[in-house]
Amino acid sequence: MNGIFKRIAFLYKWFVLIALAVIGKIIYLQFINPTETTDADISFREEVIEANRGNILARDGRPLATSVPYYRIRMDCTVSHPDTFNKYIDALSGKLAAFFKDKPARAYKQEIEKARKEGKRYKALGNRLVDYAELETIKKFPLFRLGSNKGGILSEQKYKRNNPYGRLAYRTIGFINTEGVGVGIEGSCDYYLKGTPGRQTIQRMLGGEWRPVNSEESVPPKDGYDIQTTIDIDIQEAAENALKEQLSKSDNIEGATALVMEVSTGAIRAIANMKKDGKGGFDESYNYAIGEATEPGSTFKLVTLVALIEDGYVTLNTPIDAGNGRWNYAGYTYTDTHPNGLLTVQKAFEKSSNISFAKLAVEYYGSDEKKFVDRVQSMKLGERFNLDIQGEARASIYAPGDAMWSRSSLSSMAIGYATLLTPLHTLTFYNAIANGGKMMKPYFIENYQQDGEIIKQFEPQEISGAICSKRTVETVKKALRGVVTDGTGRTLNNNRYQISGKSGTARMSYGKYGYEKNGYRKYQASFAGFFPSEDPKYSAIVILYSGDTRGNFYGATWAGPVFKQIADHIYTSSTDWQPVLEGKQMKTNTLPDISAGKSEAEKTMLAELPIKGAAEISRRLDKRGWVRFAKDSSGITVQNLFTDGDSLANVVDMGLKDALYLLENQGYKVKFSGWGRVIRQDPPAGSKPDKNTVINLQLTENGTN
Repeated sequence: MNGIFKRIAFLYKWFVLIALAVIGKIIYLQFINPTETTDADISFREEVIEANRGNILARDGRPLATSVPYYRIRMDCTVSHPDTFNKYIDALSGKLAAFFKDKPARAYKQEIEKARKEGKRYKALGNRLVDYAELETIKKFPLFRLGSNKGGILSEQKYKRNNPYGRLAYRTIGFINTEGVGVGIEGSCDYYLKGTPGRQTIQRMLGGEWRPVNSEESVPPKDGYDIQTTIDIDIQEAAENALKEQLSKSDNIEGATALVMEVSTGAIRAIANMKKDGKGGFDESYNYAIGEATEPGSTFKLVTLVALIEDGYVTLNTPIDAGNGRWNYAGYTYTDTHPNGLLTVQKAFEKSSNISFAKLAVEYYGSDEKKFVDRVQSMKLGERFNLDIQGEARASIYAPGDAMWSRSSLSSMAIGYATLLTPLHTLTFYNAIANGGKMMKPYFIENYQQDGEIIKQFEPQEISGAICSKRTVETVKKALRGVVTDGTGRTLNNNRYQISGKSGTARMSYGKYGYEKNGYRKYQASFAGFFPSEDPKYSAIVILYSGDTRGNFYGATWAGPVFKQIADHIYTSSTDWQPVLEGKQMKTNTLPDISAGKSEAEKTMLAELPIKGAAEISRRLDKRGWVRFAKDSSGITVQNLFTDGDSLANVVDMGLKDALYLLENQGYKVKFSGWGRVIRQDPPAGSKPDKNTVINLQLTENGTN
């Protein structure tokens, strides 16, 4: 009996202690610290609402980067009726396992059943976000097709950055990494792109689920600005394709860059960067164009030429003795690829003679080296641009008195050494010459927009109204044109439009080892210029960076073809400087050469031609499919062109667009050279090459060999 009373007394004491503790807590909360916790704090909280990140657009409004909604799949494991849940859980688990491919069906079943027992109403499913189409597919899975109230499917919307054109201009467009650090436009314009988040009050419901509470205190998010760039997608694609094609020709190239600038404004229409990715390919992983300051090499000779002419020391006809190809000065040996003897300044520039320009600098500035440096700096060559994207490297123009200056600095600087420039700095200088001496600030952003309305417009800006006199500009333009007609850039010359520019080849330093290490050297090959020469619309620069090599790596050979391919694309796709055809639209009896093609298109073309018998020829084209034309004494005859069957179609005498259409629809890949109509195809028409065969087409402007 005593034992029973003792146990009752023990329990009584515990009840009293618990009651006293509860009373003490109430007194503490009500009187000592009444603000620590309230029912409202437990049931309500404020949630941040993410703003939609703005788009990054090309100059024509096409999206280069955009935020696309993706969804996290979750499940309320408690809402389904037990019979319904048991009926569909196996099928649902199988579908989830097949869709996400991250775990077997039995693992999904075990996780969902466990979550159901624990009363979880927000169970995450899958190993990734899904897009809208995938979400619609998942909603049709067993159990989920019953909806959220009976099947338990829930989706949480997230936004994921998407680049519709893949890696096109990727380094310039940029990105924000997982730590919130950004590069390119994404990084530099993050404040404007990300917008302002909103907020709302949410309430915890039974089972732990949080839901929004309608309240006037909620603040909606303000979406970020769309940013329209200066990038022209078509020119950008042409630049990247031209670079990739040239890079594929050698395994010893570490990287490359190409820039295209609009002469009158400084707007960057293309910026392509390729860096070896370690997997046998190249990727837009490093911005050489603005972030790599190196010794530019012979493209700098234009700067030296401007200084010499502007200071009145030389003309293009001034003679200079380049000697036997070697010249020693200040403990350094300057060399040319071969002996040149006596040259004019014009010829020395066309041949890119190192000896000639080193000698000219020493002869006219040797007694006052600072005068040369002051002239270079007055041309704003090393100006900091304060670009609207991140990663701009500083240019370095050394001067007498600097720690880096030596007795050989003047002669070395004259030929593009002893100074550091980014490709963008070099291009900006060449663009100024193309622009009559007016130097424009390069820029990448046209405007900020909100819902299609321009909020802030960025206008072209001058760095310098005149880097030199008009007379000097016109003189050096002749020298630049001479490089393409008679000098190192002859392979760029053509009879459709004129290119002016300068090739450059520079050894790259190994640091303390100098310009050679264990018998190996590294080069950068470049070509900078503008087109068309008589009324420049675009300027461009192309630079390729070699790996270690014992051979040579010339700018005209490696960078020149890329420059020309980009320029050709711009010329053929633009009407800005095509010649205007003048005439009185009088009918003529002269029979024209008509290219082969689709009969419907030929009829449309014939209707516009003022030739005799056009109506009769057009009538004969009805329902003929693909046709070609022949001329004889009686006039123009129409011949059927057979394109069906297994044999290779005959595309000779066609324009490139029609030829590509036919051959690619037959399953072949096509390479072409030239411009105009097809005059030769290899393999020939009628043959039956394998489908992996590349068909080579040669085109010419006048349609003849």
